[in-house]
Amino acid sequence: MEVPGGFWTDEGSNLRRAVTVPAVALCAGGLAAGVPMWLPAALARDLLRAPRRLPFVRVASFALVWSWLECIGVATSGALWVLGRSDRPDAHYALQRWWVARLLDGLRVLCNVQIRVEGLDALTPGPVVVCSRHVSHADALLPAWLLGPAGMRPRYVMKRELLVDPCLDIVGNRLPNHFVERDADDVEGELAGMAAIAEGMTARDAAVIFPEGTLASPARRERALARIAETDPARAERLATLRHLLPPRHRGTEALLRGAPDADVVLVAHTGFEGLDRLLAAPEHVPLDVPVRVRLERVTRSEVPGPGGDGFASWLDEAWSAMDAWVDRTLAADAPRNPAIGTEDQETARIR
Repeated sequence: MEVPGGFWTDEGSNLRRAVTVPAVALCAGGLAAGVPMWLPAALARDLLRAPRRLPFVRVASFALVWSWLECIGVATSGALWVLGRSDRPDAHYALQRWWVARLLDGLRVLCNVQIRVEGLDALTPGPVVVCSRHVSHADALLPAWLLGPAGMRPRYVMKRELLVDPCLDIVGNRLPNHFVERDADDVEGELAGMAAIAEGMTARDAAVIFPEGTLASPARRERALARIAETDPARAERLATLRHLLPPRHRGTEALLRGAPDADVVLVAHTGFEGLDRLLAAPEHVPLDVPVRVRLERVTRSEVPGPGGDGFASWLDEAWSAMDAWVDRTLAADAPRNPAIGTEDQETARIR
């Protein structure tokens, strides 16, 4: 069913929340009330097919945790509104930190998501523009999870479809985030909105973007490179070595850097979330057999070509190619223990 365009706008927010908030509440209530039914069924299936992993029990249990965290987040945001604190960013950042941390706790306990971070000190001080790899809905939590304990306040560029998540919708719209329409007719207006959220950032602030624009997959990478080859064969050839990442879309990152002319750039590479790219595929890969590995690299602003020219696009392409090479090496090292890596990739790892 096609969703009316107005559903995503500020004017349509009341209609949108009238749908999404009750839907999540019903989901939470239904999952909780249905534990006596779905838990034995999931357990029986797991005992027959994967008794050591119990994947369906784990995934269904996380769905229960997620739905109740959504309800708590929505209720807390409502309480802040009743108390006249809906315009208090610090209260909402505190709620965001709690919500993200509890979601990661749920993934850690139920799916064995163990995160190992290299270069954590790269995140501070701000202002910084954080450019992260994107292969799973779970990895979207990483920047906020990393920035929160450091006392940093993330400002996200997110696709507007995420407004179906009530917490992201309500709390996200009370903070300086931008929900982008990826196929918008008014591209310049979207870029202006991105630049606006980066304006006025201080030593406590970070703007977060996923330059690939969507979840990476082999099919999407092939299509993206084919489109680039039609207009810029040299760039397509330069990016043809990508094996895991998508070609970066540089204009969004440029917009953030225009809004924050003094910000450094932090590149976030990671592996381990590959098996969690689709909900239906998650049971095949949980619990994770290898840790999620994260590498942070800070690039000072003096090393980054100014936005608006070919130099910046080439710089980001080179940075993305280097990130892709690190991902490839890291996945190769973990391949013998990681079922999320396909047979072809494991063979490549042995050759390398």
